[in-house]
Amino acid sequence: MKYIGSIDQGTTSTRFMIFDEEGSIVSSSQLEHRQIYPRPGWVEHDAEEIWHNTEKLISDALEKAGLDGSSLCAIGITNQRETIVPFSRTTGKPIYNAIVWQDLRGEDYIKALSETIPEHEIRERTGLLYSPYFSASKIRWLLDNVPRVRKAAENGEIIFGTMDSYLVARLTGCQALVTDVTNASRYMLMDIRSGEWDEHMLEITGISRSMLPSIVSSSGVVYGYTDPDGPVGASVPVAGILGDQQAALFGQACFSRGESKCTYGTGCFLLTNIGDEPCFSEHGLITTAAFRLEGAPMHYAFEGSVAVAGSLVQWVRDQLKMVSSPKELDAAAASVPDNGGVYIVPAFSGLFAPYWRSDARGVIAGLTGYATRAHICRAVLEATAFQANDIFSAMEADSGIRVKELKVDGGMTNSIPLMAFQADIMQVPVIRPMIVETTSLGAAYAAGLTMGVWKGFDELRRYWKEQMRWLPTMDDKERANKVGFWKKAVRCTLGWMDSDKEC
Repeated sequence: MKYIGSIDQGTTSTRFMIFDEEGSIVSSSQLEHRQIYPRPGWVEHDAEEIWHNTEKLISDALEKAGLDGSSLCAIGITNQRETIVPFSRTTGKPIYNAIVWQDLRGEDYIKALSETIPEHEIRERTGLLYSPYFSASKIRWLLDNVPRVRKAAENGEIIFGTMDSYLVARLTGCQALVTDVTNASRYMLMDIRSGEWDEHMLEITGISRSMLPSIVSSSGVVYGYTDPDGPVGASVPVAGILGDQQAALFGQACFSRGESKCTYGTGCFLLTNIGDEPCFSEHGLITTAAFRLEGAPMHYAFEGSVAVAGSLVQWVRDQLKMVSSPKELDAAAASVPDNGGVYIVPAFSGLFAPYWRSDARGVIAGLTGYATRAHICRAVLEATAFQANDIFSAMEADSGIRVKELKVDGGMTNSIPLMAFQADIMQVPVIRPMIVETTSLGAAYAAGLTMGVWKGFDELRRYWKEQMRWLPTMDDKERANKVGFWKKAVRCTLGWMDSDKEC
């Protein structure tokens, strides 16, 4: 039996999983890390803490499986995207905290940049839109505001890497300073057609190519080998990288044009494979690299992102103390037939696709004396489904592809009320696979393809198995009424940051 290790470095936790050659889970270990909030709208992670967690997780998962590191034929990596770690190119150690994808501190820079180059040109060059969500503004903030980062950059000592770059560097003793096309496509610095750093974007942002990792394919190449003195305890090829949402697309076997998936985690991310030619959205979606196999054309996806999904459940649990667990929230939501007229728009850091309004802030609308804790819990779940539906509608309009079913994954797919409501609002079947941790599985697939464990997409498709399916039951009139109130609630969030501006 052949075994593949998969590091899944997420926003709130890191997981190491071991899969066998049939794509089944052999063992798994997971640890959360701290969320650091220096100011409102700022979010950081301690990258050194994440590395130490990763070391522990690898050891723990190998021990659970009764294996040693030499039993692994490859390691794949999937990671939270856009999050930037400034680290030493010689030691791999972080020079400053990681600036997380949710962080808004680059907003002023993005506003200034938008006066330099029109957004349609940004879209056509990079596939992206102006937003502090993407990595370029985070790098620029670090260079402009952190003297030790600026000094390291001037001395040629720094790499601004996403979490995949950082982990590959730590695993290999800095043999490899790389990022794959899916992560590179989130910097706002990559030419979406060539899959290389865009010289014009580097020039106007003042970010040198020497500060960035090399761009590599997602699968089909060995980037480096783990240090035998490190946590794996053996020299194992690191052979697959995919950003977390592209990894989920890969793990869901969405290899063909028109196949879609939605991942429900800290955020919510809906991707549709649009084939090997990029096209661009008129409705606020981004065009992103879906994956690239070495020697083959790039595949692309339309993507819409929701910043706050599972993290809204955490907020209700940890900040409001309304429930003690997601299961308790689910039970409360299921105890009422509807939301009682309550709508929650969790624009904690603005709204992402299809609105792209960083000036938006969250609201709870429609409160009356009739509303109960249960109605609010139901509105929490429905907020994620409504946001996903906004993206779904934009995606169909832009791509001309009629999505016939939606594959789902991630922790929130355990919520029966959410999945049933999602099918009703989208009016398509919602399908959950046997293995819902498809981000980890996708990274394992990428690494296994490189090493010949699997021969191609047809073989991987055979391993995908359906576990549960939800069918739409809501009538058109009720659906239209709910969507109408949702859009009204969204309008209440807009322009909030300017006290003189009407919502």
